[in-house]
Amino acid sequence: MVETFDHGGGVRSVRVPIPDNPLGHTLVYVVDTDRGPVLVDTGWDDPASWDTLVQGLVGCGTAVEDIHGVVITHHHPDHHGLSGKVREASGAWVAMHAADTAIVRRTRETQPGRWFSYMSAKLTAAGAPEEHVAPLRTPRPRTTLPGFSPALPDREIVPGELLDLPGRRLRAIWTPGHTPGHVCLHLEEEHPAQLPGMGRLFSGDHLLPEITPHIGLYEDPDDATITDPLGDYLDSLERVGRLAPAEVLPAHQYVFTDAAARVRQLLDHHEERLTDLRSLLVEPLTPWQLAERMEWNRPWDQIPYGSRNIAVSEAEAHLRRLVKLGRAEAVTGSDPVTYVAV
Repeated sequence: MVETFDHGGGVRSVRVPIPDNPLGHTLVYVVDTDRGPVLVDTGWDDPASWDTLVQGLVGCGTAVEDIHGVVITHHHPDHHGLSGKVREASGAWVAMHAADTAIVRRTRETQPGRWFSYMSAKLTAAGAPEEHVAPLRTPRPRTTLPGFSPALPDREIVPGELLDLPGRRLRAIWTPGHTPGHVCLHLEEEHPAQLPGMGRLFSGDHLLPEITPHIGLYEDPDDATITDPLGDYLDSLERVGRLAPAEVLPAHQYVFTDAAARVRQLLDHHEERLTDLRSLLVEPLTPWQLAERMEWNRPWDQIPYGSRNIAVSEAEAHLRRLVKLGRAEAVTGSDPVTYVAV
């Protein structure tokens, strides 16, 4: 059964499934405009997900052929995956922040072998054991990897500006961290149920009611810039907290209120985690060793292969933050590089 919900004020949502993923679904929002409905995100590129989106749009009183535009919060395949199919069916434009569009373009142009060699080198440098790195030296066909041929957006979301949605006031808020070009979208209109606060916020993965979004490194085989994704995320959280929206419409789970309280929870969570990780660095540890010792939602030996790569990336993002704050440093001459608390 396709689940849709009417949020009032010309905003509806469709729960689009994510195959074989504990998140379960992406909430795709349908926003009425004077030129036709506009989607916020589209869901995973999978036949069952596509069928659900198509049926859900009918349940929302429209059709995929009627979609005027697609606004993407960030480039991940559970958000951007079906954008190309929506555009093919309707002629809709697809808009994304320039930083994430650059990732989409690079993903389309980079051969899988380049990505696998890059990831092999990254994991080796992070201290991953040979048995973990070895499978990356035998790349799988591109066709088995969702998100390796994402649709190239044709419009740019400019931070701070209103999107071109006739009859609506939807302002882009740049919220890097989960990805470098993640955006939240502030619907600067009175809440249809008169809830107190400043409009409504489509928060993507930036602000979720119960989940802490993954903050890992911004991967780019051709860019050696030392970024600070966790620092970006924490700064973005504070910016969103100051908006004080009446209601938050996230891409996963459910709609919620009191964004400021949730922002405080997440800021406190990351401060506690940084403190805990620093306490682990009483001895020099590689990012892999730190990831092994971090608290996850299951023991390390039960974490699947792909999820371990994500965990190591998150450990590295936290290490970069600790180093930038002067609370940890790399051990000179260590190979692979280890870090220790200071």
